[in-house]
Amino acid sequence: MNVTTTNRDSLAIAITKNAITVILSLTVIFINGTLVHTFRKHQIFTMNPRYILYIHLVINDIIMLALYVILQVLSYILFTLNVSLCIVLLMIAIASNLNNPLTLAAMAVECYLAICFPLHHPQICTVKKAYIVIALIWALSSLTIIPDLFVILAIKPTEFFNSRMFCMWAAIFANPHLDMKRDVSNILFLVLVWFILFYAYFRIIFTAKAASANAKKARNTVLLHGFQLMLCMLSYVSNLMIEGLSSLFPEHGKLIRYIISVLIQILPRLISPVIYGLRDKMFREHMKKYLFCTSNTNIHPEINQKRQS
Repeated sequence: MNVTTTNRDSLAIAITKNAITVILSLTVIFINGTLVHTFRKHQIFTMNPRYILYIHLVINDIIMLALYVILQVLSYILFTLNVSLCIVLLMIAIASNLNNPLTLAAMAVECYLAICFPLHHPQICTVKKAYIVIALIWALSSLTIIPDLFVILAIKPTEFFNSRMFCMWAAIFANPHLDMKRDVSNILFLVLVWFILFYAYFRIIFTAKAASANAKKARNTVLLHGFQLMLCMLSYVSNLMIEGLSSLFPEHGKLIRYIISVLIQILPRLISPVIYGLRDKMFREHMKKYLFCTSNTNIHPEINQKRQS
């Protein structure tokens, strides 16, 4: 996760940038927080693996945005942070960022099983297995970045971890071998997820009946997951975008870095609420009850099969 810039802006510009970032981020966090609250309050969601995986995606977005805001605001107020604290914040942010593509892949597989193997779906996709998948996702993402920490612990002196630096991954984990390992792991993650998404999408197309409303919605959902993945991929080319635009408009380098950072880190997080918070009829109805305080009555899980989108 990159913070806006390593150079200080004027006070007016710094206040404006931080106000925009905080307002946008808190808005998305509030929407996602409403989704999490709706999920927790209704057993119909907590007993459904599909919604469990979805809410995991939403929680990851909340973590990402919260850390993004914290790092940016602190970078303007303090400019430098304690390296040990920075490493902890960055590792949580990077892990949650890596979780998103893997969660999208798991959700695509769930859609594929629901449409192509409807009779076996309840036995394959259970609540327990959904939480096991989430644990595996966190394990995979953590194993991707923990070696970086071990390398830094081995090559850096103790004084380094007590010093203060501008909190950026590239500054603290500056090592060509780590850069190569990061690029390879990102490529492997993305190739795996893209393969799963394409496979699930085309299997749904060729297996399900064209007239099936559930099949059409599943295809659209997998397509939206693909769009989310494309947005996730922007973070991997953000540095190239910043360098390219900055070379064309060198006098606006800091502004370009800030705009691209907002576009990549904040706006894509609005996609998750759209997929289930607005498109899913059952989730939308329960959210309305929460937002307008019309009812807090839980719906029993048995009616899930009847009303599930």
